[in-house]
Amino acid sequence: MLNRRLRVEKIGGTAMSRFGEILENVILRDKNDIFNRIFVVSAYSGITNELLEHKKTSQSGIYQAFAESNDYEPAMLNLQEELCKLNRSFEGIGLQVDVADRFICERIAFAVNILKSMDNVLSSGYVNRTEVLLAARELLSSIGEMHSAFNSANILQNLGYDATFVDLSGWQDKRERTIDQRIQHNFKDLDPSKTICVATGYTKGTEGIMREFDRGYSEVTFSKIAVLLHADEAVIHKEYHLCSGDPMIIGENKVHPICNTNFDVADQLADVGMEAIHPKASKPLETAGISIRIMNAFDPSHSGTLITKDYICPLSKTEVITGSNAVTCLEIHDTRMVGEVGFDMQIMKVLQKHHISYINKATNANTIDVIVYEKDCTDALIKDMSERFESVATYNVAIVCAIGSNIAKPGILAKATKALANAGINILTVAQTSRQTNMQFTMHRDHFVQAQRALHQALCEEESE
Repeated sequence: MLNRRLRVEKIGGTAMSRFGEILENVILRDKNDIFNRIFVVSAYSGITNELLEHKKTSQSGIYQAFAESNDYEPAMLNLQEELCKLNRSFEGIGLQVDVADRFICERIAFAVNILKSMDNVLSSGYVNRTEVLLAARELLSSIGEMHSAFNSANILQNLGYDATFVDLSGWQDKRERTIDQRIQHNFKDLDPSKTICVATGYTKGTEGIMREFDRGYSEVTFSKIAVLLHADEAVIHKEYHLCSGDPMIIGENKVHPICNTNFDVADQLADVGMEAIHPKASKPLETAGISIRIMNAFDPSHSGTLITKDYICPLSKTEVITGSNAVTCLEIHDTRMVGEVGFDMQIMKVLQKHHISYINKATNANTIDVIVYEKDCTDALIKDMSERFESVATYNVAIVCAIGSNIAKPGILAKATKALANAGINILTVAQTSRQTNMQFTMHRDHFVQAQRALHQALCEEESE
């Protein structure tokens, strides 16, 4: 299958819930440009949270009810009612509600039956509980994307367009295929130059896409499709621009969209939770030489942010201020570490044992501070560290970053620290590598918002004047 300008486009859940606008702004905006495009869709906003757990608050969903042997079937039926209600909301833009209801009800009934079988197997005590729970998580994950992808293709068909529902969920498919094999199999007989392809963001594979990538799975599907089908460009449609700062913190009239950046900057953003794209999805695209474009689905006239491998901003400047207030400083103080070769390896081994990736690390003669996400700083981790080192303490802090593809110029660190000092903010740790793409400042958590405003004004607003 050869397509000179094939685009693979990911549509997020919040945008999908406003599908009438997505039709107008994205899919059908240019009637002469509707083919050679593969749309990978997320579940409608909030649905995957109900199926698994809330992505930000970790509030339990149906998966947890199943894992704890609670009554999950009523929750599945409540979800079915909610999805059918969502179907009715799309009737005005072309959805065949009776067909869509029948589709999702069949899928949910099938899923409930499988969960019951899994429950029976678990109660026997003869199987590995972890493996069964991982399979249940995979099954539940697929429901939301099947629903939204089927509806999208159905709406397009009823509007008179040739559209194809590409079901990568492997529903009732007993054949073993890897994720890559399933994508290749499902697309082998499709010609995107003649049909609008709408694919599920979930892909069933023997390795388990949830097991490997957890909630980043839809972007991984998107990335794999783009690489396997040799796309020219990968586009992500969000409900906002990738901006120089969070408009809710800095102010909408003060931030501006980033027009160009590189994969290094995208990785820096992901490391502190501001994901332009999941890092495990971006890396294959970077390796394959496929550029990523982040677009605001509700501002279609703007060309968005183009992420390429080799871009370096021609002017030395800070591109974005971001950070996280959900991090903890893990302080390890031990008088034995001074001059001791490889002492910090002991700390890294404990972090590895607990499957924790740290954000940054600051050291002196006898103290090492490691910044990790608060959710990862468990009692078990602290106990493990305390058994090995003289003194272990934790502090809930915030981290604020100044990031850019070209911020290497004399005085920028001094300007940043001066801005924070003028705002009355004490810096606890500073981290920056010689590559100079990310200056990271750790501070008390109550300074999180104030620090972003101060840095944005000094490094983004004043620099652009």
